[in-house]
Amino acid sequence: MTIAPPHDLAPRVASFDPESFGVPTGRELEWRFAPLEVLKPFFSLVSDVGIVTGISTSEFVANAPIESVTSTWTPTDRTGAIARSAARSAVIIDIPREARVDEPVVVRLEASSSFAYQHVEITAGAFSSAKVVVEVNTTADISGAIVINVADGADLTLLVVVDGPKEHRLVAHLPATIGRDARFTACAVTLGGRAVRLLPSVHYRSSGGSAELLGVFLAEGEQYFEQRIFVEHEQPHCTSNVIYKGALSGALAHTVWIGDVLVRREAIGTQTYEMNRNLLLSDGPRADSVPNLELETGDVVSAGHASATGRFDDEQLFYLQSRGIPAELARQLVVRGFFADVLGRLGMPAWRDTMMQRISARLGMADEESEDV
Repeated sequence: MTIAPPHDLAPRVASFDPESFGVPTGRELEWRFAPLEVLKPFFSLVSDVGIVTGISTSEFVANAPIESVTSTWTPTDRTGAIARSAARSAVIIDIPREARVDEPVVVRLEASSSFAYQHVEITAGAFSSAKVVVEVNTTADISGAIVINVADGADLTLLVVVDGPKEHRLVAHLPATIGRDARFTACAVTLGGRAVRLLPSVHYRSSGGSAELLGVFLAEGEQYFEQRIFVEHEQPHCTSNVIYKGALSGALAHTVWIGDVLVRREAIGTQTYEMNRNLLLSDGPRADSVPNLELETGDVVSAGHASATGRFDDEQLFYLQSRGIPAELARQLVVRGFFADVLGRLGMPAWRDTMMQRISARLGMADEESEDV
């Protein structure tokens, strides 16, 4: 099956067949920033690879053969199509209809070898409420998808953590489908990996849906992080809010943030906003930030975007140093504060504090008790 949407922002091809997509050359709009030599192993089928399984104590998590999975997602690039066709197992996270899950459902993804194809399906049943944490450890090269389905009236919060060594590569599609009056909040925290390419997307199945996509990333040394977001408003009276913040350190660090929002002609009453902020911690790193907003109708409540990249606020540093805080510690505190408001929007205090501790460790700050942010 191949689908070719007519507009500019939406993926032009969606297919399960890898040959529906050419091998990236760098001239394609969607690949123009990516380090193709680093990601090259994902562009062709690798045989004799491992599987990704989910490790969890939750009753809502299971591992299953890929043949038993009926997914709502059709791959939109070559890497996704190859991974979907080659994956042998799936991690299933299924929140039943009308369930109220108070404690976060935590799943750690583990690869059985140094290269693996991954498929994760997360379903929040109608009128359910749950929080899910997916931990991706960058100890292997992994390509695949985390597919999210939020049924009518459901409320799902998802935290995806990419952490671990700075040696391996990860390409992951994160497509979400939102039902009538459903609410979806997702946050991607990217700290580990040599090259990480995340592709969150949102589609609305009916009116009244709400999506908030959050992200923080801290790139150091030679790390390359790409966050490529696509939100398609095809239903009336839906909302979307995208907030991503990144910090970069080291002359070879490179981050890319692409925010594409398409409001269809029939999506009257839409409210949408996207924002990206990048903080350069040293000389030399590169942060590319490209917000795109396409409106096919003017009958919207609000629509906007913003993007900025800069260095430290000298006034903040001066304020902290004037109160006896050493310059290096002052810089670290500014970075923590830079990320704090995004993580605070998750509504998961314990995991917010855990993420702040990991960011502090990456910044070289001494381990300390977490404080409210």
